[in-house]
Amino acid sequence: MLVERKIKVVTEQHVIDKPSPVEAFPMREWSLKVFLLDEDGNERPADVFTKVVYNLHPTFDNPVQSFQKAPFTCKNEGWGEFEISIDCYTTEKTKLAPIIHDLNFQQDRYEQTHTVVFKNPSQNLQERLRETGPLPTDDDHRPKKKGIATKKSSQKYDYEKIAESLEKLEEEDLLRVIQIINENKGPDTYIRSDVEGEFSPSSLYHHSYPYPFP
Repeated sequence: MLVERKIKVVTEQHVIDKPSPVEAFPMREWSLKVFLLDEDGNERPADVFTKVVYNLHPTFDNPVQSFQKAPFTCKNEGWGEFEISIDCYTTEKTKLAPIIHDLNFQQDRYEQTHTVVFKNPSQNLQERLRETGPLPTDDDHRPKKKGIATKKSSQKYDYEKIAESLEKLEEEDLLRVIQIINENKGPDTYIRSDVEGEFSPSSLYHHSYPYPFP
């Protein structure tokens, strides 16, 4: 089973008063946080993960940084922009496909949303994932058909007009109408025998329900 969810990575950064090795690029302090989004797009703690590992630029003293508690805040200082590979673990050894996050300094704060896939999650993880939306195997995940009515339920008949039409029929045609009703009657169809008024419009009106006539 494959379960898709959306991960939000929030970046915050600002210039700090520290010397930079590159004159045109001031030193900055930046941080990353990871959140899980529910089916309505609301931000939720990403506690479905046991740990999150950030793979930073190799020039950092500690380029691989691991965090075990949501929101898995990774805070560092530097002057350059680069791509960060983020590994989200569901167990000690099981991780999702890496998230590639663009660290840039165009805004003081920005968010990026990434789609991740959980492959064959354990029963425990499935329960945690249900907190943010249904799973593919859940009944409420199946698309519901809206606005689709059956032909039978969508038909509406004007029985007064039917009765008026019956009044204009000849006896031979009336017999044919009765024959059609009897041939098509079902277990829920009630037909009352009325010898004296067998061919009266009122009687035929009741016989004709629920069968329409052109």
